[in-house]
Amino acid sequence: MEMNDLHNINCENEGEQPVESVERSLEEVTMRLQQVEQALGEVIVGQREVVHQVLIAMLAGGHVLLEGVPGLGKTALVRAVAGVTGLSFRRIQFTPDLMPADITGTQVYDGKSAGEPFRFAPGPVFANIVLADEINRATPKTQSALLEAMQERTVTVGGTGYPLPEPFFVLATQNPLEMEGTYPLPEAQLDRFLFKVNVAFPTAEELLAIGALTTGAAELEIRTVLEPGELLKWQKMVRRVVLVKDVMDYAVRLVLATRPDAPEAPEGVCRFARYGSGPRGLQALLLGARAEALRAGRPGAGYEDVRRVAPAALRHRLLLNYEATAEGVSADDLITEILGSDLN
Repeated sequence: MEMNDLHNINCENEGEQPVESVERSLEEVTMRLQQVEQALGEVIVGQREVVHQVLIAMLAGGHVLLEGVPGLGKTALVRAVAGVTGLSFRRIQFTPDLMPADITGTQVYDGKSAGEPFRFAPGPVFANIVLADEINRATPKTQSALLEAMQERTVTVGGTGYPLPEPFFVLATQNPLEMEGTYPLPEAQLDRFLFKVNVAFPTAEELLAIGALTTGAAELEIRTVLEPGELLKWQKMVRRVVLVKDVMDYAVRLVLATRPDAPEAPEGVCRFARYGSGPRGLQALLLGARAEALRAGRPGAGYEDVRRVAPAALRHRLLLNYEATAEGVSADDLITEILGSDLN
């Protein structure tokens, strides 16, 4: 990498910045994120990879869908992330009778105002971090109420648009679709999540630690680590991380390989995939790779950064056919095959 490429990391102004100053900025980001992960580790047992992927998505400015069976600490993780980062937090419990206005807010009558008898009462979506708890227990109509908020960072009610606070993240939890009382998320809704992160069942050692941590006399305290504005600054730095054309071309080939009608698609994708990723999948790969590089204190992203974020960026964008369901083939199986194929 050319030394001049380091100047792309500068997010404070458009002028030149000494290389030493840029390197110090990278080291500071790495150190601060390590402190965030350490603080989360004090209240969340295990799930280090889940925590890492959630933080990478937040660095990239994207939303995250957390999937796992009930009781794995998905909600507790999101609460802890909000507490450690110092961001405002609201929780929405998704149920079959939840209405779109319960999320976005509504116009209410205000008899005290003669000129404007109605005023806007903001819904719980107006927060930095919105926990959409068990999002697939609500009907598709209600799920779709988040579409504008997730994409445009605004909410429109009564013909008026209301901007959401910055930064804005939707961290949604989801039970596996084979469980009773759930609805599949619309494909347009899924595509707006930068990452889908699978939350695995803890090991025996982690279960023991969870029991000791959560049933003892001491109360869990969440330390706020970040200062206001730090995360927004880092999000700007992510977009200035260098990504050379060869690495971008590799990310494009990965996306094309998820599409069964593309010549790059391996045998498993052609056989088991009904539809593959689109442009948002590529954006997730590139932003995720840049965030991975920044997290590691590197001014440029490489092939391994793209490969590391590929499962989280692509698994929810690979739609499988009935044959895959019958044979127990998952999207992760196909992504593993794609990453193992010769696309370099």
